[in-house]
This record gives sequence, structure tokens and C-alpha cells, in this order.
Amino acid sequence: MSNLGYFGEGDRIQLTDPKGKLYSFTIVAGKEWHTHKGWITHDDLIGMPEGSVVSTTAGLKFTAFKPLLADYVLTMPRGATIVYPKDAAMIIGLADVYPGARVLEAGVGSGALTISLLRAVGNNGSVHSVERRTDFAEIARSNIENYFLGIPENWRLTVGDLQDQAVAESYDRVIVDMLAPWECVDLAARALRPGGVFMAYVATTTQLSVTAEAMKADGRFTEPESSETIVRGWHHEGLAVRPQQRMIGHTGFLIQSRKMAPGVEVLARRRRPGKGAYGVSED
Repeated sequence: MSNLGYFGEGDRIQLTDPKGKLYSFTIVAGKEWHTHKGWITHDDLIGMPEGSVVSTTAGLKFTAFKPLLADYVLTMPRGATIVYPKDAAMIIGLADVYPGARVLEAGVGSGALTISLLRAVGNNGSVHSVERRTDFAEIARSNIENYFLGIPENWRLTVGDLQDQAVAESYDRVIVDMLAPWECVDLAARALRPGGVFMAYVATTTQLSVTAEAMKADGRFTEPESSETIVRGWHHEGLAVRPQQRMIGHTGFLIQSRKMAPGVEVLARRRRPGKGAYGVSED
């Protein structure tokens, strides 16, 4: 693996053609990367600085960089749908996943969020991931190993249901991406330290509502807060500036809350619920 800013054997390289199409592969000494217009020898890439322009033997040109995390997760093999970079960034930020944090994650999928969590906690933190499907766990393990060039020592992967896990340690954050996160509210309350954050990533408003009500009924969490993130790109050619016609709109909702101190009752919310919020009145 090379120094920062330069390509070396074992590095992942991302080539972009003039039309913006991306190609990615791992540099291996002695190999060649072939296109419909010639090829590039891997040995010629070793020692080259990022941001270089490389050409195939037939003159097809590409800009060369090491892929950003967002580029990697969008092109890596998938078992389950990934947590998109825009949501992963919000999870890291809103849940305040900091260097040294102890994180319990459920629903590993293809490993996209796990990679972000491992980067955020750093070498002094830890991530314990739980995935109920063996095939998803294997894909996630492969993607994480390829990204970090080995399995991180501070990552532990368990195959099984989160509800069946024994809570043997205290966590700073519990983050779940699963169909029924409300079933894990009790475990999250037992696993989290006081002040710890519980966050769920869900796809539908029904999941959002049921999870929020379960957190309120549990009594050990603050009033949950919910949000979604919509990102729209823009085109800019001189004075012709306009939004892109295609965008990744709704991908999921984030719902989060914090663990109360043991034995402390949650303060009742003071706002009045909307008419019909809890069904039709019998009066």
C-alpha cells in the first residue's frame, strides 16, 4: 500500500472518463486493465500521484484518483440495499459517533454503514455488528476487508438476531437498520449507558410511527426526534445553473433518542397532539 497522495500496489484506483463514467480496480503488479480501446499496465500506475491523467495504449484518457468512501460503497458488491452516503453521514453526525465510542450495530447489510462507523470510532473505539443473515454477513465481511485491506481488530461480527444477544457490556451508541426496530427498544435500553444514543434507520412511515411509540412507551428514552435527508445536485455551465433532473430523494427516515439515567422519569411533553393523532375519539 502506498503513501498518501500516490498510488501503490494494493491500492484501489478510480478512473473517470471524459463522460464521467467511473471504473475501479485494485492495482496488482504485472496485471493489465483492458478497455474497448486499448489497455493500461498496472505497473505504470505504481508511484503515480493522484489527480494524474492516464491513457490506454490506444489513447483513451482517464483521470485517476483513489476512490472516496462514497464512491467505494456505491460500487462495492451488495447483498442488501446499502445505507446511502447521505444517510450514513447524517447517522454519524446526528448520533455523534466520536473517536473512541463503543457502537452496537444491527442490520449490517452489505457493510456500507459499518465502514463509516469504523472510521468514525477510530482505533480506540469499537463496533459490534449483528446480522441475522449469513449471506449478508459474508458479503459485508468481504467489503470491509477489501476497504481496510484486512479485518479491523476493533470490529466484531455476530450472525444472529439482535434480540437474542446477551448484553454483556455497555455501549455509547446503538444503531439499527432492520425491519422491526421497535422489537429492539428494550435491548437498546439495557445496552446503552446513561446519555447514550439509540438511532433507527427505517424506510416507511409505518415503521417510523411504531418505533417512535415503542420508544415513548418504554420510558427509558427521551422524546424521539425524526428526520429524512434529501440531497439535490446541480448543473452549472457558465450562467446556465439549474438543478439536476434526477436525484436520490427519499431513502429512509432516521429516528433517535437518548437513554435516561436509571430510575429517572421522562419529562412529559407539553405540546398538544394533532387531532386524530391517536385514532378516533369515542366521545
